[in-house]
Amino acid sequence: MEAPRSGTIQLAVVVRFVDTATDVLAEAREEIDALNVYPVPDGDTGTNMYLTVSAARDAIRDAIAAAGGPDEAPLAPALAAFGRGALLGARGNSGVILSELIGAFSRRLGSAGAEERNADVMAAALRDAADAAYAAVGTPVEGTILTVARAAADAALGRAEDLDARARDVVAAAAAGAREALARTPEQLKVLADAGVVDAGGRGLSVLLDAAETVLTGRRPTPVTTPARRPSIPIPQSDPVPSGDLTPDGPSYEVMYLLDAHEDRIPPLRSALAALGDSLVVVGRDELWNVHVHVDDVGAAIEAGIEAGRPHRIRVTHFAEQVAEARRIASERTGRCIIVVSAGPGLSQLFSDAGAVVVEGGAGLRPSTGQLLEAIMDCGAAEVVVLPNDADSVRVAQIAARTAEEDADIRVAVVATVAQVQGLAALAVHEPARTFEQDVLEMTATARHARHGAITVAAKQAITMAGPCEPGDVLGVVAGDFAVIGQDRDEVAFEVLDRLLGGGGELVTIVSGAEDTDGLAQRCAAHVEEKHAHVDVVVYDGGQERYPLLLGVE
Repeated sequence: MEAPRSGTIQLAVVVRFVDTATDVLAEAREEIDALNVYPVPDGDTGTNMYLTVSAARDAIRDAIAAAGGPDEAPLAPALAAFGRGALLGARGNSGVILSELIGAFSRRLGSAGAEERNADVMAAALRDAADAAYAAVGTPVEGTILTVARAAADAALGRAEDLDARARDVVAAAAAGAREALARTPEQLKVLADAGVVDAGGRGLSVLLDAAETVLTGRRPTPVTTPARRPSIPIPQSDPVPSGDLTPDGPSYEVMYLLDAHEDRIPPLRSALAALGDSLVVVGRDELWNVHVHVDDVGAAIEAGIEAGRPHRIRVTHFAEQVAEARRIASERTGRCIIVVSAGPGLSQLFSDAGAVVVEGGAGLRPSTGQLLEAIMDCGAAEVVVLPNDADSVRVAQIAARTAEEDADIRVAVVATVAQVQGLAALAVHEPARTFEQDVLEMTATARHARHGAITVAAKQAITMAGPCEPGDVLGVVAGDFAVIGQDRDEVAFEVLDRLLGGGGELVTIVSGAEDTDGLAQRCAAHVEEKHAHVDVVVYDGGQERYPLLLGVE
């Protein structure tokens, strides 16, 4: 991920890879789920890996935004946030292993010295990732994501020995090595050969490495595929039971939790959990760990965590009941629910009073796919409409919606609202008595016709669509672009309102923010009443940060 040959790992390229990797993993999710037969054929490996990477992407985006944007953010802290996001968002056995791969890779990339060749850094990062993943797994099994990671690292190290090699060459070699190893996984693990598939976790890792190759070289490698089939029952394993397994069919429960503990408490924890079950993975550092194990004795697994430190976010899944429970919940769902991303406490109250389920968002606090998916799954409705109210959250909402539709048989539609005032407009026309399609259509049409603007204050020197700005300048936003620059908030706000009303309108919505402490919203309302007497005005206290005013015209 470089331009020249040494010391120039570029954050912009890292971010491009993260976005590309998340998108391609979302596209491959169903295929990977269908390959999932080991260690438990529960058909969720692709979903878990996607949710893990998505959480990591959200974390690095938030870190970059908090640092002032991609031009200001230093590489190492952004990569550290990427690794920590993966650790906190890891789902399932494959997700936890992937989080350790991401964490170790990010640490090595972030610590690269200016004198190091990028090719050497990339190869070393892949090696460290493979080493960390093997070390994290209680009983490493070949023919899995571990094998694919090791093969990728070996290929990368071999290519880096060529002094003319660049990082792009090393990544291409790693991706090719991963594909070759993935194709051989059925030869190493009998359960894969019996099912006629390659390893699901290994396929997910191969997807990510192929994405890295595409970002750096522009080439799209030919993936390793097998006939996709989703087993309806566990496939018997006639091989000897690996050390730590309780039965040939494996334990009944998956236990996961985050753990706050000193590093010296982890070896005893590993030993205690290894005696209880299999598929043990413990990843993390700096006194924060993610623990995953399959057991029959759930209480003992949690008690082991209590002895080691403070377990939290505990999640227990009974494999045999997982599908039946999902079907039962789906059959009990009734009605329609609107889920709204809100940017401030006042807006949250407005949305809540209108009957919506609120997910907190706003500047620097965009919800993750996991948060939106949880809201969809927990609302209890058979039909769900999501209003993301932010351009960057639309894609996140769409993936959460697709996941809920496929995993829980919920009808979900995303109305692509890109501003809070569009969400208010869409929610105002929601009518539960309509059919689902009619309701979504009406809300979508209303949101699209709601013109939106805002007032904010420049935090740094920059070039905008309206020209250069300096810190402290008042910026007027129209349809997502900076359109007005000035020194007086009233003048800028009035100019934005007049531009929004230039195309006509019947209703102006003004939402005051936390920084509107001198009655700016009321003065804007008075301006509209004076200059546009035929237009109705409503003013709400939204409480949003960074934007003293949000404006909408319908």
